[in-house]
Amino acid sequence: MTFDIDRLRIGVIGLGYVGLPLAVEFGRLFPTLGFDVNETRIAELEGGADSTREVSPEELAAAEQLSYTSDAAELADCNFYIVTVPTPISGSKRPVLTPLRLASEALSGVLKKGDIVVYESTVYPGATEEFCVPYLEQGSGLKLNEDFFVGYSPERINPGDKEHRFATILKVTSGSTPEAAEFIDSVYGTVVTAGTHKASSIKVAEAAKVIENTQRDVNIALVNELAMIFERMDIDTEEVLIAAGTKWNFLPFRPGLVGGHCIGVDPYYLTYKAEQLGYHPQMILAGRRINDNMGQYVASQLVKRMIAADISPKSARVLVLGLTFKENCPDLRNTRVVDIISELSSYGTAVDVHDPWVNAEEAKAEYGIGLVAEPGEGAYDAVLIAVGHHQFQALGADGIRRFGKPTSLVYDIKYVLPQGAADDRL
Repeated sequence: MTFDIDRLRIGVIGLGYVGLPLAVEFGRLFPTLGFDVNETRIAELEGGADSTREVSPEELAAAEQLSYTSDAAELADCNFYIVTVPTPISGSKRPVLTPLRLASEALSGVLKKGDIVVYESTVYPGATEEFCVPYLEQGSGLKLNEDFFVGYSPERINPGDKEHRFATILKVTSGSTPEAAEFIDSVYGTVVTAGTHKASSIKVAEAAKVIENTQRDVNIALVNELAMIFERMDIDTEEVLIAAGTKWNFLPFRPGLVGGHCIGVDPYYLTYKAEQLGYHPQMILAGRRINDNMGQYVASQLVKRMIAADISPKSARVLVLGLTFKENCPDLRNTRVVDIISELSSYGTAVDVHDPWVNAEEAKAEYGIGLVAEPGEGAYDAVLIAVGHHQFQALGADGIRRFGKPTSLVYDIKYVLPQGAADDRL
């Protein structure tokens, strides 16, 4: 099979945080069609706006060969497909592969001889060939590596990060045959200025992705556990980490909530596959348990300090600053701030939430949380800084304390304020 980059027509399936930046970069050089089932999202992009704030109106306009559709049949003109649909987990921490199945079934209806399908969604090693390919074959009547080819290139998008963008992050690639792998690598190489790394197999590329975030998850869990220990010793965790960080090979992780679409999710894809193979992961799942319980721990620490200050949790009013899973982005996926809110509410505490980055309707629909647009001054018994948005940093200690009563507490779990400016921090 001969692949020709000059006749490339790219179809991107899924136009969220991952798919849109990718589609925009390819749309500068090649005819590119972005597909999403969300018609509202398509209308928004056609109007030149991106509600995720990952791509500016100027960047959208510069992708002159990029068009959009919510009709899967229109993908038939493409020959190089990139799947960037979400891969979440269920309430029981099991992989939810429904979006991948639906995307694969949709593509099977337009797949032609010579086409290539590249998956970017995070999966367990083996999922592309074991789970996705059968749907492509069944719906199209074509055979892998005879009629069509697949690849895997793990996404590395970091929402809200304006320095590390799609084109400036080194791209891992792979393909189902050596020739397909080489072509896939060359296609990504046209837009990824940071370069590419061609893995020896699809499984290696899948495994590389899933351990990137598993490693971060375990490291954060260790620091979270250290924070719990140091709290009992009445030692400031940040001071300890700064001191330890003077050693050249000490890793600069900080305690905190672990949410989002990657770090709090990806380890469960790996542990799911490991358990299928008869191995029960110990360190990975221990780290997940620690991180999954951090919201409850933060809330309990705040309640303990309120009681010590003669503030009754049952009659108290608390302001939580920030709802997104990370700073300076509107992404609410798998945010663990909701665990803090839920735990405080279980004590009978009235909780208000303020986040200038979040769409109020989305917060209400996703979590049932009504946001406070303008917190009142002098209204709260405690203020908890849950996300380090630059707006909260700009307020400073005096601005944040103005939300509280004269006897209120400020609990800073994101180190937004200088040491000593908050009553306590994680």
